[in-house]
Amino acid sequence: MTDRIDRRRHGAGVWFVAALGVLFFLCGAVLAVGGVWLAALGGSLYYVVAGIGLLATAILLWMRRAEALYLYGVVVAGTVAWALWEVGPNGWALVPRLVGPLVLLVLVVAATPWLAPFRHRPGTALGWATACIVIIAAGAGAIALISQPSTAALATIAPPSGSMADPSRIHTGADWPAYGGSYAARRYSPLDQIKPGNVAELRKVWTYHTGDLPSEAAKGTYGAETTPLKIGETLYLCTPKNIMIALDAASGKERWRYDPEVSDKYIPYTAACRGVVYYTVPDADPQSACATRIIEGTLDARLIAVDARSGEPCADFGRNGAVDTAVGIGQNVPGMYSITSPPTVVRGVVVVGHQVLDGQKRDAPSGVILGYDAVTGELRWAWDMVKPELTGLPPPGETFTRGTPNMWTIASGDEQLGLVYLPLGVSAVDYWSSTRTERGKEFATSLVALDVTTGKPAWHFQTVRNDVWDYDLGSQATLVDFPGPNGSVPALILPSKRGDLFVLDRRTGTPLTGVEERKVPQGGVEPEQRAKTQPFSLYATLQKPDLVEADMWGMSPIDQMVCRIQFRMASYEGIFTPPTTDRHWIEYPGYNGGSDWGGIAVDPTRGLIVANYNDMPNYNRLVPRAEADRRGWAPRNQARGEIGGAEGAGDPQAGTPFAINVNAGWRLPGTGLLCKQPPYGGLRAIDLRSGETVWDRPLGQARTNGPFGIPSMLPLTIGTPNNGGPVVTAGGLIFIAATTDNLIRAVDLATGKTVWTDVLPAGGQATPMTYEVAGKQYLAIMAGGHHFMETPIGDELVVYALPDSAVASR
Repeated sequence: MTDRIDRRRHGAGVWFVAALGVLFFLCGAVLAVGGVWLAALGGSLYYVVAGIGLLATAILLWMRRAEALYLYGVVVAGTVAWALWEVGPNGWALVPRLVGPLVLLVLVVAATPWLAPFRHRPGTALGWATACIVIIAAGAGAIALISQPSTAALATIAPPSGSMADPSRIHTGADWPAYGGSYAARRYSPLDQIKPGNVAELRKVWTYHTGDLPSEAAKGTYGAETTPLKIGETLYLCTPKNIMIALDAASGKERWRYDPEVSDKYIPYTAACRGVVYYTVPDADPQSACATRIIEGTLDARLIAVDARSGEPCADFGRNGAVDTAVGIGQNVPGMYSITSPPTVVRGVVVVGHQVLDGQKRDAPSGVILGYDAVTGELRWAWDMVKPELTGLPPPGETFTRGTPNMWTIASGDEQLGLVYLPLGVSAVDYWSSTRTERGKEFATSLVALDVTTGKPAWHFQTVRNDVWDYDLGSQATLVDFPGPNGSVPALILPSKRGDLFVLDRRTGTPLTGVEERKVPQGGVEPEQRAKTQPFSLYATLQKPDLVEADMWGMSPIDQMVCRIQFRMASYEGIFTPPTTDRHWIEYPGYNGGSDWGGIAVDPTRGLIVANYNDMPNYNRLVPRAEADRRGWAPRNQARGEIGGAEGAGDPQAGTPFAINVNAGWRLPGTGLLCKQPPYGGLRAIDLRSGETVWDRPLGQARTNGPFGIPSMLPLTIGTPNNGGPVVTAGGLIFIAATTDNLIRAVDLATGKTVWTDVLPAGGQATPMTYEVAGKQYLAIMAGGHHFMETPIGDELVVYALPDSAVASR
């Protein structure tokens, strides 16, 4: 009986060794062939050598020779030496280089009982196995240890000796009266009840379900990006399809809701409502209807005003409380022209921009900016940049200029100066410029200061000339009092998707810190269109160094090698690499930032800027018109074909010679992992005076990320993509969600260390806010998820506070 069992074990072992040989042969063949390809492109020779080593190991395994372990041990030792030489002690960079080879080493060690002469010398086999296991354990431990975020660069900060600004002008007090805390967009609260020392006691005190979840037809389009307002004892918010809701700020009890009944057909790329506006009518009887009102823009391009106390439409505003902002636009298919961001009100004028669906056609609706009376809803002015003589609606039979740059994001405003600051996008179709108007080129990707009394530009500052990279300005400009040699200067900080932060005098648009013109790459499909130089900020940038082949990543050496081959085959000359059609080109940073619609936060008393950012490339290609037509890529109002994917994936750009295909984040098909090594997003504190980095850290854990879309649940800080912004408090905390790990976290402003987290019921792709009721500080975040960020969709507003005992002991 014992002999029969031994024979069965021996037979199974022989088959195991044979199968292991097949595995080594397949891996070796792929690495050798791919390695030759990569080497021919000028890339690393490692993969050729490793592939040959695996092929030789496979042959020795089939021969059941102990030399298989010796040879593969040399391959692993060489791999470790090469990996450390190429990337040093960078945990995430070592993962694809070492984990796969170490796993194979485990399998070879397991096969030693059936390899000659080990099967005759158990002591020798045990010694080799022990040595290999020690090496494997040490390697795995080192990778796990150094994959944690480094705190070596974190510095302790202290408030400056003098305040950076008059607190009476910047503090929102117990309320949160505008999307960014105020129209200065500082996302700062003077509340200090919650501190690093007690934030661990923060508890969920109530939640509210909005009830707005996607229908079957709208699945894959929702992104609940709302930040509530808080005025008095009431919270005001909107849902993805523009349902306005008022809640008791202390209990979460619903006070009213108003549903404008927006149809699914009006959903653009994302069903989103980032926020609403609160407005008090000057000199009105406080008890009269709509003396205070809530105003929002809708996906079907209406401007709606309701009574802040009852939710009933304001009869004196437009027609039954609504204004159609698409008048004068011309042809406008549902979903092409929408309002997803809260308007900005300065001196009683509601300033409205629109999201014009990207990438569809050159003859898209206009990016005209409109100003409406906040009481009556009457059009005060219209700014059509190509027709500056036009001050209102176009004459009968005409339209506002089509295809001009639009403002889809949030403006900020200065009541004293009477200026509203508009972050503008790109002319219709982002990646082709030959048919753009000169005025469109002049104002695209610019911050435009508009005089709200006239609707005319006071000044503008352009961050990208003739943008063909979709580097539209997504972030609000943040108003600050900037320290100058003769005292503080009324200024603003302008973050950009490309990562640069510009500091401008908000009265004139003059840069207050250095801006340098640098030569940029030329060529591509429109060489005559490319600007010779682009402006670079010398103050601060979130942009990381240019990519190199060693930055490529993956789950294993094989997919890392594939990414290296793609990198070598693509056109890449650093930032502003011109678009190409004969091969892919790499856009880094990608169109999601840098800094996107979440914007930045500024602590004016400590003199700090807090910015979260993305750090991912896009892998793009211009697709010739005939090929795009053959693949069924057509504008939204026509049969679109099987496109899918993120924004820019198969966008037709009708009316131009090329469609565009964007691999957002540059993912490999199959595993779904990104080609660039982590981190993919971060959080940074910047000294307001100097622009120097105080600390910088990855933001986001790997818990919901993994190959093939399988969550790893690993609590390792990898730095994930993020959408949404930070909030800073006088208590010395940063509150931020935004990441793909479905966490909201509190970060110590002084050190950059996470001091509290909570798991949200859905993705937190929104900016949190904080407020106070009856002496208690609350923290609120919309957990609605986001299709673009691939986080779970939900409908919950989640609110936190300290226990009463902790509040009483302050």
